[in-house]
Amino acid sequence: MATTDLLQLTPQSVWKHFHSLTRLPRPTGQMEEVTRFVMEFGKSLNLETRQDKVGNVLIRKPATKGYEHARTVILQSHLDMVPQKNADVAHDFTKDPIQAYIDGEWVKARSTTLGADNGIGCAMMMAVLEDESLEHPPIEALFTIDEEVGMDGANGLEKGFLEGTLMLNLDTEEEGELCIGCAGGRNVNVSFRYKPVTEIDMGDIAFKVSLRGLKGGHSGVQIHLGRANANKLMNRFLKEVVRNYEARIASIQGGSLRNAIPRESFVVLTIPEQLSDDLLDLVAEYEELFRNDFAGIEEGISFKAEPTDLPKNLIPEEIQDDLINAVEGCPNGVISYLADFPGVVESSLNLALVQSSEDRIEVKLLVRSSSESRKDWVCSSVESLFLLAGARVEFDGDYPGWQPNAQSELLHTMERIYLEKYDQRPRVMVIHAGLECGIIQSNAAQKLDIVSFGPTITGAHSPDEAVKIDTVARTYDYLVTTLENLK
Repeated sequence: MATTDLLQLTPQSVWKHFHSLTRLPRPTGQMEEVTRFVMEFGKSLNLETRQDKVGNVLIRKPATKGYEHARTVILQSHLDMVPQKNADVAHDFTKDPIQAYIDGEWVKARSTTLGADNGIGCAMMMAVLEDESLEHPPIEALFTIDEEVGMDGANGLEKGFLEGTLMLNLDTEEEGELCIGCAGGRNVNVSFRYKPVTEIDMGDIAFKVSLRGLKGGHSGVQIHLGRANANKLMNRFLKEVVRNYEARIASIQGGSLRNAIPRESFVVLTIPEQLSDDLLDLVAEYEELFRNDFAGIEEGISFKAEPTDLPKNLIPEEIQDDLINAVEGCPNGVISYLADFPGVVESSLNLALVQSSEDRIEVKLLVRSSSESRKDWVCSSVESLFLLAGARVEFDGDYPGWQPNAQSELLHTMERIYLEKYDQRPRVMVIHAGLECGIIQSNAAQKLDIVSFGPTITGAHSPDEAVKIDTVARTYDYLVTTLENLK
């Protein structure tokens, strides 16, 4: 089905705005066109529309009759999306529209991320702003930029930009859940610098080794599912082929985004020509090994080697050995769980990128934790490991967690509304994924009462991303009813 079929879905007011967003380039870091679109939308409704210095857009809608003295409600979503695609797809996120389509109960995209994270939340906010029939308190609709890498929009939010004291974040990905807390995070940036080796043994030939077909996914939402990390798997192979087959690494490109579990890794290596058949046999053995190790978790692992041109340079032998040993020793995945919320991850580490250039290798990791102390500890452990390997280690992108408030007045109101509407209680959750709530709270001039919720989205940050159609309708209806009850 074509993308335009989305316009027939219910509620049409939400899906038409989401359809418009799929037409616009909005990968993190490319916000000009989409923020201009939202600014023009707000002005077209004759609503107060502002943009702060960092690029966030705020649209204010006055209260309807009877709600003039109610507390102002902030609706908040982020405009950017994660640009992930399958390797065999020629899609340019800087200009090509997302090819969304309906697949049974779900909306998906053809071989790319869909952008429902957090485009559906933005579309719901636009629908609320546009609908003159709704009853509601004063509304501030905050569209933040560049959430997916560094949460730059929330971090750059100006004090006093917001006046509201209640906030509904629309970035949670399981309908029926009310989120009241999330983990904070910190980026770890590792670099190995070197002078490339230009001498290659005359008897060597080159192969490109490709690892594809892993599920990947959101490094906060899906880190506990035990999915394979392409960088860890490739490194496991490299350790053996370097140690036992006289291989030398020329280049490595693993992973694509810090907050996505890496799905692919590509290495160019050299090996003595007489060992080429042995290399191909070893690659086949590792493909079977990977498939067996992740049976029931990963169904599409592909591990192949093909001849390629001899490279001009090689990574120095001592650097490749230090890299392999450090990546092999580096933890990845869940580090600890929350004692008070069984099954919820407290701390995790995503070994997201291992990428070489002419004179350096960069390793990028993301540490998440609900505990500032635990976050410091994990970062310190990673730092020590890579320092021992001779690398340079730096940190940036630190953002605070959002501490849960089980006594929240807004939460209790929303629990009551959900029970009355659906005859069941919502699940009150603390999640491991990073939301902007804690940062916005820290940058607000006033205390905020915050709850996050949203429709069911699966496979976020991967080409498997999908949003369940009926949960969009339920979530929007719940949002509207909540606004009606906040007198």
